[in-house]
Amino acid sequence: MIPAHLHRGCEGLILLGVLLGILWETGCTQIRYSVPEELEKGSIVGNIVHDLGLEPQELAERGVRIVSRGRMQLFALNWRSGTLITAGRIDREELCMGAIKCQLNLEILIEDKVKIYGVEIEVRDVNDNAPYFREGELEIKMIENAATGMRFPLPHAWDPDIGKNSLQSYDLSPNTYFSLDVQSGTDGNKYPELVLERSLDREEKAVHHLVLTASDGGDPIRSGTARIRVTVVDVNDNSPVFTQSEYRVSVLENVAVGTQLLLLNATDLDEGANSEVTYSFRYVDDKAVQIFKLDYNSGTISTIGELNHEESEFYEMEVQAMDNAGYSARAKVLITVLDVNDNAPELVVTSLISSVLEDSPRGTLIALLNINDQDSKENGQVICSIQGNLPFKLEKSYGNYYSLVTNTVLDREQVPSYNITVTATDQGSPPLSTETHILLNVADINDNPPAFPQASYSAYIPENNPRGTSIFSVSAKDPDADENAQVTYSLAENILQGAPLSLSVSINSDTGVLYALRSFDYEQFRELQLWVTARDSGTPSLSSNVSLNIFIMDQNDNAPEILYPIFPTDGSTGVELAPRSAEPGYLVTKVVAVDRDSGQNAWLSYRLLKASEPGLFSVGLHSGEVRTARALQDRDALKQSLVVVVQDHGQPPLSATVTLTVAVADSIPDVLADLSSLETPANQDNSGLTLYLVVAVTSVSCVFLIFVIVLLALRLKRWHKSSRLLQTSGGGLAGVPATQFVGVDGMQAFLQTYSHEISLTADSRKSHLIFPRPNYADTLISHDSCEKSEPLLLSGDFSKDNTLVQPALAHSSCNYWLGLCVPLSSNEDDGDLAPARPLSEPRDETETEQPASKSTASIKPCPTRRPAPKR
Repeated sequence: MIPAHLHRGCEGLILLGVLLGILWETGCTQIRYSVPEELEKGSIVGNIVHDLGLEPQELAERGVRIVSRGRMQLFALNWRSGTLITAGRIDREELCMGAIKCQLNLEILIEDKVKIYGVEIEVRDVNDNAPYFREGELEIKMIENAATGMRFPLPHAWDPDIGKNSLQSYDLSPNTYFSLDVQSGTDGNKYPELVLERSLDREEKAVHHLVLTASDGGDPIRSGTARIRVTVVDVNDNSPVFTQSEYRVSVLENVAVGTQLLLLNATDLDEGANSEVTYSFRYVDDKAVQIFKLDYNSGTISTIGELNHEESEFYEMEVQAMDNAGYSARAKVLITVLDVNDNAPELVVTSLISSVLEDSPRGTLIALLNINDQDSKENGQVICSIQGNLPFKLEKSYGNYYSLVTNTVLDREQVPSYNITVTATDQGSPPLSTETHILLNVADINDNPPAFPQASYSAYIPENNPRGTSIFSVSAKDPDADENAQVTYSLAENILQGAPLSLSVSINSDTGVLYALRSFDYEQFRELQLWVTARDSGTPSLSSNVSLNIFIMDQNDNAPEILYPIFPTDGSTGVELAPRSAEPGYLVTKVVAVDRDSGQNAWLSYRLLKASEPGLFSVGLHSGEVRTARALQDRDALKQSLVVVVQDHGQPPLSATVTLTVAVADSIPDVLADLSSLETPANQDNSGLTLYLVVAVTSVSCVFLIFVIVLLALRLKRWHKSSRLLQTSGGGLAGVPATQFVGVDGMQAFLQTYSHEISLTADSRKSHLIFPRPNYADTLISHDSCEKSEPLLLSGDFSKDNTLVQPALAHSSCNYWLGLCVPLSSNEDDGDLAPARPLSEPRDETETEQPASKSTASIKPCPTRRPAPKR
């Protein structure tokens, strides 16, 4: 605090300083205060919160702080009152030695606005220092013949204060020989001189003791004293004389300690001991005494300390040369310290942010830098730059402040962080520079969707797979970070065979692994098309899709299926006819089989497994056609039994067998005739073995004849029933499923080549069977098997003795595609054959069965065949 006796005088100055500071800040953001020195710690300097236009509580909220450089922080902010206070003792003499005006500068930063306010504080002097003499005692030698009025220089008093508080007057203790005269120099200093008022007499008094008092003009007045001892010596009538009244020298600040700067020269015209001259500093400040040395005998001025242009660039001192008689001469010495580039720029990061969002706009502030160089002129001119081709730039701010801002929009996926090197270089020779490193992290935003490495995927899985089998794995990459890069997987909703896709396939949302939730069947479907969605966890989330085709691979899990021949369900045996006149290679029948598998698993081969007459028939390896291998002979049995096996080429192979019965005869009546044409042996005297053979053959023939008659009777009964059904339904087919008529036209044409046409006449022995002309292909195309139906029956009107008495002309067409032989009804008028009623026409339930009056042909099962597998 200001002492009580100075309070009134300072109060007005403080208010004036505060007012001037406010007015100055309004114009140029510069605030000025004025305070007296020697204030206690915590003394109020000014209401800074008011001058900044803030409220006290906003100091901490808006990050207001002092950013001034300096070895010691002299001021601080009072967060509670919002005032600027002293942080320690302020000594004007220590801060501004020798300066008329002591002004301290500091900067105040408002961080949220990144705005700098300059503050100038003038420290006013108070009378806290008394004048003092460096030499408490001084000896002056005077010759006894010294003339009255002769002047002798006295030591200069020092007072660090300024103005009226500094040195104002000198006083000499009362005496009869000497008086005091004070001279004012051109530099404004007061120099006391001792004036001889009366002649001295060494014999009367050899030593005179005087007291010199120096006083200032403060309130209260402070003073200091020095004792002067005047010794009267023998006569010496010449004083030393300097060759120059003023010596000037310039020296670089980086000269080595001990360097000789200047040689003083003063001469005395006396001879002997009276001409010996000694040199000393008459007037020199405290700093110069610590740096420069004056040789007492030689008059050489050299350095004893390091020069620093930044601390002081000019020194002024006064030297004197004195002989043994006490005569002296004075001269001025002016030393100029030249600047060298010995200070690198100072670069201080005042404000800094550690991370910035990657979508931050151009010009976003990263850091606030303060740059300063203590050198002068070119050595103190600093250029600030950023090393490397980085997306940042420096903008000039307030004073020596620079703002580091973004020059473009950043992208974390390209560069996640930056190590920014800011270099401050002065323009001295050689130039000096300072670097600082700023680490800036680029914060991530969700600006990248997950990406699959492929546009589509294909996976293969064998059929009959176990549930839970891993099918495939997809993976998507997201270049973002943290939760923005966490990817989850899902399947798009779809319908598979009338059921949701999620019942068949699932995906692990974390790993992207697909699992089969069911066992797939190649025969049901062969391909699944899925859409996999990858979605990140950002806000908002981003996603991408990829298609996945899952192909079901076939396995050999279906045995071949025999489509033709199909055995009757009533217990009878289907018979294939082969004329005795057939040549080798004659087509007897064809075994038709399909396999639901595909590829090699559906590639069928046929072979004859067993035959009652080996070598008589052969089977096509790939066609399944049963042909005669040689010409039929009379000794060949009428009934031949063949076992044909059909096998696929899967691993392991599967097979099916079918038994064929082949009747060897030119026609049906021939079959019966051949059974009764067995000759009786002419020679009754043959051996018993021959008799036994004949009896056995006859017995077998009789049994076969009876079997044929019974079979014909059964077929006649069935034919009558079928005939009545056809007649009541208008000539169409009833009771046949509609699905049997679904087929391929090409297949129908192919199967019709294997149709049999049967014609019966009144003469049963002349009734004939017209065998087909073979026109076939090796492979049939179909997906469904024909329904089982009755084999071919010869029907007609028989008498009670089973003789065919009124056979009617009938005709039937066997359709191998439909699996039926469709009878054709006869026309009573013209005897033509008319087609039966279409199968699609429903049968009238009210119709009654009519007795068969006309002979018709029954429906014969036709060999049907499923399509051959695509290779």
